[in-house]
Amino acid sequence: MAGGGCDPGAVDSYSGQGRGSKSHDWCARTGRSFRNEKRRSRKLLTKPIPTGKEVHFGEEEIIVSKTDLRGVITYANDLFLRVSGYTESEVLGKPHSMIRHPDMPRVLFEMLWQRLQSGKEMFAYVKNMTKSGDHYWVLAHVTPTFDREGRISNYHSNRRWADREALRSIEPLYARLKSEEERHADRRQGMAAARALLERMLSEQRRSYDQFVFSLVDQGDHVHA
Repeated sequence: MAGGGCDPGAVDSYSGQGRGSKSHDWCARTGRSFRNEKRRSRKLLTKPIPTGKEVHFGEEEIIVSKTDLRGVITYANDLFLRVSGYTESEVLGKPHSMIRHPDMPRVLFEMLWQRLQSGKEMFAYVKNMTKSGDHYWVLAHVTPTFDREGRISNYHSNRRWADREALRSIEPLYARLKSEEERHADRRQGMAAARALLERMLSEQRRSYDQFVFSLVDQGDHVHA
């Protein structure tokens, strides 16, 4: 400890010298607070175990969240909190990936980031996980927000209920992409292989990714019309 300061992370290494002094007591309390906060952060960032149980929300309801350029949550509406099971204090300042379900192929998020960072929007069907390990499907519309100078300042996401008919096509596709990723020990190679598989499948259908997603949206709208 230099200059009368206190290193909270080093409190445990103190010798008996100075015990009982005000400075030592303050450092001890600070150290305990520091360690407790680290434990709470680790506990929150520890992924829950998937239960297989699905959570539903209304077709007309919209889950809204905003993140900074690193993907850290800066805003979550009441529906986000209700469906995910987290409190506002538990999600603000945390990475949006905290609600990512392990069934989701990583390549979808790689595509999302590439789109957003190039200033483009993206629609995607996403399986999210709640604090308890339950899951919920959404149709996400993620967009970059620009400042007055035309620079990207943050990201905004609106998520609606995902139609059952669309998921009949999405779930087996995502399972196939996830399986392709897991065939490779290297994460980047796995995502590249899954990306190639997705592009090959879309090419066979003579569709772009956006056309594929919109066809599923239109299919659901037709069923419920």
